[in-house]
Amino acid sequence: MPLPTAGVGRESTLSSTVAHAGAVHLVGRSDAIRALEAEIDCAAPSDAKILITGETGVGKELVARLVHKRSARASAPLVTLNCAGLPDSLLESELFGHVRGSFTGAYRDKPGILEAARNGTVFLDEVGEMSPRMQVVLLRFLESGEIQRVGADRSHTRVDVRLVTATNRDLEKEVANGTFREDLFFRLNVIRLLIPPLRERADDIPLLVDYYLRTYSQMHRVPQPEITPDALDILIAHRWPGNIRQLKNVIERIVLKAGGGVVNPGNLPPDVAGNIAARKPAPATAVAQVADATPVRSHVDELIDLLLKNRESFWSAVYPLFMARDMTRKDLRTVVQAGLERTNGNYRLMVELFNMPPEDYKRFLSFLRKHDCLLPFQRFRTVAASRLRSAALGNTGTGA
Repeated sequence: MPLPTAGVGRESTLSSTVAHAGAVHLVGRSDAIRALEAEIDCAAPSDAKILITGETGVGKELVARLVHKRSARASAPLVTLNCAGLPDSLLESELFGHVRGSFTGAYRDKPGILEAARNGTVFLDEVGEMSPRMQVVLLRFLESGEIQRVGADRSHTRVDVRLVTATNRDLEKEVANGTFREDLFFRLNVIRLLIPPLRERADDIPLLVDYYLRTYSQMHRVPQPEITPDALDILIAHRWPGNIRQLKNVIERIVLKAGGGVVNPGNLPPDVAGNIAARKPAPATAVAQVADATPVRSHVDELIDLLLKNRESFWSAVYPLFMARDMTRKDLRTVVQAGLERTNGNYRLMVELFNMPPEDYKRFLSFLRKHDCLLPFQRFRTVAASRLRSAALGNTGTGA
């Protein structure tokens, strides 16, 4: 996979998919981006392990690529692996490889990514999703550098790689809760690079919007649209729960729909524009009322509305965001929980509720099971039964 790049000079973006001829850079003029740039320059030349933290979609993979490119290992491979959603057996095989006959379908010996990245860099994204068993396996490798393929009875080889990891979880809290090993955390957290969310660096949004307008116009061979100041103000004011990845998707949609024309606030996607009238400054007499306004709804609430009110399919509203890592497993579980609460724990009814055809029932369950988001239905049926009993008792009391 080619390195994502951006333009010329020092400008670039915290993204990981757009590629042009040139180097990988960061786009931004905010103090936070300047500080991050300096930290990358400081950390890259060493072989110290790096832990990159930040919300989903902020560009952790791109920062890992920048570290690799500016290191002495730049001429060797950079290999990436997302640890989220992979069962232990598959994750261990991807990391360390396997020997022929070690499991069904293992028709030949296969090296893992740690061998493939010899003398280079391995980037493990979402390392906080690793199971306790895999945490032990990774810790053992960090202590010895030895590779033991799945199904082998002894170590196969020893490799020299630099490990860069990333997570959107608070690993200190996970350690305190006992879900992440403290010794592994200390091993990984030699150098910490924290990427700020987009809402904390609004000064960068106009540069990012301009960059992606040019990028996607060239990619799709369409005229570049013009964003009006009012529309840009809305983009700057948006909270961007999906961060850079969400911004990229929005700008690509704008480019494809605008046809090179002028983009006004009314042309922005509904999930960004929302109620435009509500964004106008409130009169001074309404300040107290604004202070008591309903809190800003979360990205997950908006997704649930798309499913239940706008009647969008789960496969078009939720699935692409999850697969693109614009939402976490926690977010997906929240969506599933909302469905189970409304169907009294019935997954078949939830398929219908989320606007999927009945024949997608097995596919839907398989998807949730694969990503550890298949919630137990029993407790939702218990809640429903409890409500029915309470209602019945209430009716009895009223009759008496």
